[in-house]
Amino acid sequence: MSTERVVITGVGAVTPVGRDVHHTWRSVVDGVSGITPITRFDATGFPVTFAAEIDSVRGEDEASIREELIDLALAEALEMSGDLPYSPDRIGVCLGAEAARPALDLLAREYRSNSSGEVSEFVRNAADAPARSVARRIGSEGPCTTVSTACTSSSQAVGEGLLRMRRGEVDAMVVGGVDALVGPLMVTGFSLLGALSTRNNEPSKASRPFDVDRDGFVLGEGAGFLVLERESAALARGAEILAELSGFGCSCNAWRITDSPPDGRGAAQAIKAALEDAGLEPSDIGYINAHGTSTPMNDPSESRAINRVFGEHRPYVSSTKSSMGHLVAACGAVEAVICVQVVRHGVLPPTINLDNIDPDCDLNHVQNISKSFACEHALTNAFGFGGSNGSLIISRWNSRVG
Repeated sequence: MSTERVVITGVGAVTPVGRDVHHTWRSVVDGVSGITPITRFDATGFPVTFAAEIDSVRGEDEASIREELIDLALAEALEMSGDLPYSPDRIGVCLGAEAARPALDLLAREYRSNSSGEVSEFVRNAADAPARSVARRIGSEGPCTTVSTACTSSSQAVGEGLLRMRRGEVDAMVVGGVDALVGPLMVTGFSLLGALSTRNNEPSKASRPFDVDRDGFVLGEGAGFLVLERESAALARGAEILAELSGFGCSCNAWRITDSPPDGRGAAQAIKAALEDAGLEPSDIGYINAHGTSTPMNDPSESRAINRVFGEHRPYVSSTKSSMGHLVAACGAVEAVICVQVVRHGVLPPTINLDNIDPDCDLNHVQNISKSFACEHALTNAFGFGGSNGSLIISRWNSRVG
């Protein structure tokens, strides 16, 4: 296992608050909300009538929306990193993506019609379709894998890319995630679970992590990508190094499908593993981009996990889901991109709509207004339905000795 640092040379994002990293970053720092009434379908009569959509992305179905999101975010990341001077079989792809909702229905229809000759709609909508699409676009012939662990998908995809780099399997990894959830099926399904906010009269105030009046998360859509390389190779080719991907940890709660254990033990285990992997102490972390979904169960559980690990050291904490909603399979990668910006620019984005902090969420919150803070190491959490947990640590490049 190589001990050489793995660095980030390109990032890309398209979110409900920006078509690129710059505009997404400015929006979350300025406390802009991207949550508005639903336009992708007629939501009249639905229990929830708002979401975090991307106005400029107007695909006809989930597969085409995902492709458009990939186009935008991947192009930005690759433009930033520049040409990767590696053999195609030494460039890998790992992407977080949800198991496609329409896939089984499409497979059944195709089987019944027994048609052939055209690109299968099932294949277009399969869970691994985004990763295959990215590999084709960049000409990658190395490992191409998909992680589908609900809200933790792209966090674990980024982490898996880090592990492949350390094992020496590849010279570069393109990692990230994509999701497009705003549709009748997902709005209905999550509403039946009681997971979505129903603040239909105030969409922009609906996502309010850690607030005593929170009532659920807000569905969103987006994509985020990071380009990973070995530090020496990036320096040798003159690439700009944005940050270091220094740690990854994961765990499974083996708990209920929609809830984390109230004591936060599974999340705490992932955070501790990430710190150990990075060779850091809890006191080294200056900022945590929390999973912070704005649900009654998640926020106290995550707060207890953070306090279990960090104790008297109280890093600053915020949830950018308050601005951009929950991007589910894409959230971990997009929030890792936000952490790259944090360590580069020394600014912490706030949790907006945090008017009355829940006593069960006793953290050092960045409340409503951004904060200037020179952050050496930032942690980002992602905890998924089904009990999957992932934590990543992004470090300012050259912030560590040796």
